[in-house]
Parts: sequence; structure tokens; C-alpha cells
Amino acid sequence: MKLRTLGTPELRVSPFVLGTDNFTNPTSGAESARLIEIAIGSGINMIDTSNSYAGGNAEKIIGKTLKESGSRNKVLVATKVFYPTGPGQDEKGLSKPAILKACEDSLQRLKCDHIDLYQLHRPDFSVPHEETLEAMNLLVQQGKVRFIGSSTAPAWRILEGITISRHNRWASFVSEQPPYNLLDRRIEKEIVPLCLKEGLGILCWSPMAMGMLAGRYLSEAFRPDDSRAARRKGIYAERVTPGAIKAGNKFARFALESGFDPAHLAVAWVKEQPGISAAIIGPKSADQLKQLLPAMEMEIPVDILTELDLMFPPGTASADFHNTSGWTEKLGI
Repeated sequence: MKLRTLGTPELRVSPFVLGTDNFTNPTSGAESARLIEIAIGSGINMIDTSNSYAGGNAEKIIGKTLKESGSRNKVLVATKVFYPTGPGQDEKGLSKPAILKACEDSLQRLKCDHIDLYQLHRPDFSVPHEETLEAMNLLVQQGKVRFIGSSTAPAWRILEGITISRHNRWASFVSEQPPYNLLDRRIEKEIVPLCLKEGLGILCWSPMAMGMLAGRYLSEAFRPDDSRAARRKGIYAERVTPGAIKAGNKFARFALESGFDPAHLAVAWVKEQPGISAAIIGPKSADQLKQLLPAMEMEIPVDILTELDLMFPPGTASADFHNTSGWTEKLGI
């Protein structure tokens, strides 16, 4: 399997990254550990998590599993900071005290001495960008973080961060982690061109559009009990609209008629797009992970790619996967 560069030659990643937002919710701790072991054994060499996933329990599972299996040196560990983890003033956001505390807490939960990629989970417009980046640079200088990245930020904010870091000769972003799938292609307008020009890698979350591209939702009103739209209301349910389900089912039918597994085609499409370093997959079980693995090295014929561009034009969206960002335009869908 050919590894891809993630913003720097020192970070080489597999086409798929293991996402962990399902760890303990709903995936059990034991099954989560099994997912990690299968992923590593299959050639996936990066695990992506956050200090906010399952109240920090996702990081704990990763740390325990990697330590007990002796696999820490086989994988890159990426985590994030921003969302509240407690009631304290320094337990949320991107102030310098909050970042420094969050990093120490993550290192303890991950049972390691450094984080390979430390990402700003969302922009914090209430804190000067210089303060945030100074804190991230300090962590790099201290050897607690190797590289830093951004997630779900507007292009201007990413470029502002790069400019500030270069001016101060601080550690600078090597990657951006946005949502990207056939139902929400808006990053192609500005994010992807910026990352290509500045040499940033791109890790994409929700490549299957919460299962809509896998034909998970049988009708426009149907919500499987174990789906995120049913289990997690609010921002998750908001993405699963009748229009988005209709578009997702249209894709699933096309995939099947063309001889592809819809889930395979959806995630393979993401990893094969210009500028994309890897697609983050978040299976809920070992069986789901095993079913997805063949798509990691799958190639898509040009005529299929052309047809998908006609069905879902570049830069357009029929679902709003940026609805947690607070800065992008709201879609009337």
C-alpha cells in the first residue's frame, strides 16, 4: 500500500485513517480496542480522535490498547482541542491555558509522551489567533507535539494562521481536517485550492455522509435506531434531511447498478480526489471495518468519476456537514 504525504515528508499516512468518535458511543471498549488492532494489522497507520470524544474515554481506550499491544510506534496519533471537557474556564476553547492543560490531559489519557498531530477542533474567534498559535508552538518546542493542524475552519482563517506562524517563525499548520463527501463538496471552492497552494495535507471526515451514501436510510422519513441521526440529535440529525437522503439513495442505486458497493465507492471517491491525503472512516464494529478495507486500495474508472461529477457537481452541497462550524453559509435544505 502506498502511503501519502500529510503536509510534510515526516508524516506519511495510509489512504484511510481510523476515526474514533464511535468509541464507547455506541461501540464498547473491547470492540473499540479490536478495531484499533485490526486497523493496524491492515496497514492503517493513523488514529484520529479528540479530547472531547466520549468525555475523553476514546483517548483512554487508544492509550490503553496501544500500550498493552506495544503498537504505539506503528501508528500516528492525532487528537484535537476546543470543545468543553469540564466546567472550568480552562477546559474549553483555544486560549493558551486551555490548550496547555488539554494537551497534558490528552497525553495522560493516551499514555504517551507526544502527540503526532495536534489539531484545533474548531476555530475559536473569541481568542486572538496569535495566542492560540503561540501555545501550539510552545508544545512543539517542548516535544509534546510533533505537528499541528486545523479542522473545519474557513480558508481565510487557515491562511491567517499560516501567515502568523511564518511571521513569528512558529510551528505552522501541516493539515486541515474538513467534512467532505459527495453530498457536501463545498471545500473544493476554497479549502482544497488553498491547501494545494500552501502544501497542507487534507484529512476528510464523514466520507460516507453519516451512511446516507451507503443507502443507510431506506426512505426520506426513516431513521435506523442505531444511526447517528437517531442516537445523537441536534447537529447530527440536522444533516440528515429528506433531500439529503434522496440524494444519498440516488448515489447508492447508481453504485449498485455500476457494480460497486455504495460504501466502497463513497469512501474511495473521497481518497481519490485532488489534494486529499486520507479519508477518516469511523466503523462501529470490527465487521464494518473489515467490509470497508477493500476500498482502501480501490481505483475508480474515469467514466464513473465523470458520472458522479454530473450527479453531484463540484463545489455543491445537498447536505450541510459544516453545520457545526458557525462560519459557513447556511443551506436551505
